[in-house]
Amino acid sequence: MTTYSVALNFEDGVTRVIQCDDDEKVTDAAFRQKINLPMDCRDGVCGTCKCFAEKGEYELEFYMDESMSVEEAEQGYVLTCQMIPESDCVLRVPASSAVCKTAPEAFDAEVLGVDKLSETSFGLRVKLTKPVGFLPGQYVNVSVPGAGVHRSYSFSSTPGADEATFLIRNLPGGVMSTYLADRAQPGDALTLTGPMGTFYLRPIERAQLWLAGGTGLAPFLSMLEQVAEQGSDHPITLYYAVTRAADLVELDRVQRLAESIGNVTVITVLAEGEHARTGFVTDHLTADDLCDGDADVYLCGPPPMVDAVRAHFGKLGVQPASFHFEKFNPTEEKAAA
Repeated sequence: MTTYSVALNFEDGVTRVIQCDDDEKVTDAAFRQKINLPMDCRDGVCGTCKCFAEKGEYELEFYMDESMSVEEAEQGYVLTCQMIPESDCVLRVPASSAVCKTAPEAFDAEVLGVDKLSETSFGLRVKLTKPVGFLPGQYVNVSVPGAGVHRSYSFSSTPGADEATFLIRNLPGGVMSTYLADRAQPGDALTLTGPMGTFYLRPIERAQLWLAGGTGLAPFLSMLEQVAEQGSDHPITLYYAVTRAADLVELDRVQRLAESIGNVTVITVLAEGEHARTGFVTDHLTADDLCDGDADVYLCGPPPMVDAVRAHFGKLGVQPASFHFEKFNPTEEKAAA
């Protein structure tokens, strides 16, 4: 039997990935997996279950014009009570996870190893008890053994694998940093809760401009892994900005993935030291990078970087077709995008 993965993105940032059997309607598959998508009729009449399909192929069975117009269907809206997936799909659900009586899932994991990539960053590798479905760019809450708290980190690994990796900033005195530096051992038990977040890679339909600040590279590693698997006909430009040359961690992996994809340009920027490009990302971004507005921009970095880039678009007089960003503060907490 053919099954498809359907990612349900709720408006509060929670994502649940369900499995939909061949010829099964999305609403039925969600109910089977204890997720109550909004619905009143099940017959394509009321329009209560209307969602937006961001990705995927599907068939829509009967529905009345009063529930969804032809124009809405052409734009990508669907009625989940009448939607039968024909590929993996991503749906934007206009309701919170709580309303749909679901919540982020908790997954057990164990530490495989901790790599000190530089003085400012760690690489954490974990084994999952089962593969975790997520969209490249999303994050999970990771428990800190013995501390009774969690910290939020973006996956830097391939979605759906039974191992996961994270790129973590080393903050002296930080709860997670102290654990990784002093106590972490292979076999330590962790709990991951999620996935969550609205910062994730949408279908690539035009040129891409990706901006990573420091360990904000993590979600882009996951995105590159997916693009390497699925391919893309559109060019991708990745700016990777750090303070010092020693902070350019995972660069070999980035370049290896870029070569595999074939149409990726990697540009590094240092705030300090001798380098081909120094200063800030905004010192080097041009209107050409934005393809005169026909580009999607993704940015993961500290708040000043996000604010500076947004202001720079105004100075250039060019706005991208879409701008997706995630801010993170110099703590171990994930900030809301």
